[in-house]
Amino acid sequence: MKQLMSPGGSRRLMAAVVMGTALSAMAGEAMASQPAPDAVHDISRYCQVCWRNARLHPDSWSDCTQEVLIRLLQTVEAEKWPQLLKLESDDRREFIRAIDAVKKRTQRAKKYQILSDEVPDRRMTPDSSRNEIQEELELASGKVLSQRQQRILQLTRDGWTVPEIATDMNTTVERISDEKYKAIRKLRKELNG
Repeated sequence: MKQLMSPGGSRRLMAAVVMGTALSAMAGEAMASQPAPDAVHDISRYCQVCWRNARLHPDSWSDCTQEVLIRLLQTVEAEKWPQLLKLESDDRREFIRAIDAVKKRTQRAKKYQILSDEVPDRRMTPDSSRNEIQEELELASGKVLSQRQQRILQLTRDGWTVPEIATDMNTTVERISDEKYKAIRKLRKELNG
């Protein structure tokens, strides 16, 4: 239900309602242009394999499959659905694009779920805890990072973008990005190890 209340969820719900209304309004014509039940079943089974391979939670499979079917209703003619899994075509590519889009959206949503109680959320910690964390970071960075890497991370923390840092340090964006990545990796290793 929470997903339906999100901006993307309400659009999907609206699309489903509009599609259902349009199909029921075209009574005779809609019957002729509806996808074959076998095609819907085959596409649904194909989608389930995709969700399993993408390691999506089984509770989300039916919602993801429904979203793919809605996208197909919007882009591929119903008569062509039985051929989607059999022939390489533009319609099949559209089908694969729909699966990928739904899979990526679901994976992104999973990353942004609320942290569990076991993992401390340090974004909302009191100032005293933030100071302790800051001191721990400064101590670790002094141990494992070069002066240049410390400067890059300091500028990043101050809100500078990678291109701005590259201009300031008279080097390439790629070089700054690489050094920033290595510095963060060193800090993680130091703090976790």
